[in-house]
Amino acid sequence: MRQHFDQLLVSPKPFVKWAGGKRQLIPVLKENLPDSMGTYFEPFLGGGALLFHILMKRSSQRCRISDLNSDLVLAYTTIRDKASDVIISLKNHSKNYQKNSKSYYYSIRDSNPRSDIEKTSRLIFLNRTCFNGLYRVNKKGKFNVPLGRYSNPNIVNEENILAVSQVLQSRLVSIQCQDFEAVLDYAKKNDLVYFDPPYQPVSETSNFTSYTNKSFTYDDLKRLTQLCLKLDSKGCKVMLSNSNSKEVSDMFTEKQWKLKKITANRSINSNSKKRTGHFELLIKNF
Repeated sequence: MRQHFDQLLVSPKPFVKWAGGKRQLIPVLKENLPDSMGTYFEPFLGGGALLFHILMKRSSQRCRISDLNSDLVLAYTTIRDKASDVIISLKNHSKNYQKNSKSYYYSIRDSNPRSDIEKTSRLIFLNRTCFNGLYRVNKKGKFNVPLGRYSNPNIVNEENILAVSQVLQSRLVSIQCQDFEAVLDYAKKNDLVYFDPPYQPVSETSNFTSYTNKSFTYDDLKRLTQLCLKLDSKGCKVMLSNSNSKEVSDMFTEKQWKLKKITANRSINSNSKKRTGHFELLIKNF
């Protein structure tokens, strides 16, 4: 069953900036995708750059996507189902932000809206106007990033939200809020599972693991490694991105894992001089 996205004005791209987002790595990642796969699974969805690429290039591709961040998953489903309402709400945020950016930003950061539409537009608004577009919450699950320095942030990208909404409406795409291990219940032989977890820090100052208020720990990395082995034994195709760290490479020493070092920029580093010249690992069993 082919989906037709001919009416799209633009190709969909991530509607949020996400630490470790894969948009700039798509040229490398697409070269490493298998020629054929069953269902595509992505259990750490984040900004969804590779998902949107796959949906545009392989329009009959079945996809099961998930994340443990319930605010993020809600944003995906609300954009899918109520894109026009989200756009109206974002336009309202944009208008109020232009009147007094600082006081409006902090009033929205402190707010706790009830409706799905307002929750989603709040997440996008904060992501577009906060410092470095960083999504981070404290131990209580409260968003705690300060206001960024932007003269004219792009708060309402109407064409993109409509494009994202349209591709997510495909009956071939399902979206869940769940822990990454749940993929084991669904993935079958020849399915592709792509893991892009919060990266293991390569230095003490680069620890970006607070996407949810349950940090992704070294034990979680061990859990993920065991899961990759279980998926491999089921005949699944497994691909994993992570930092170029000894901790990660030491966990994938069995013969089925191919480790490739790829160049990556860090668009979210607060020091622009430290955004380039990084390497990360791409690990595959096919």
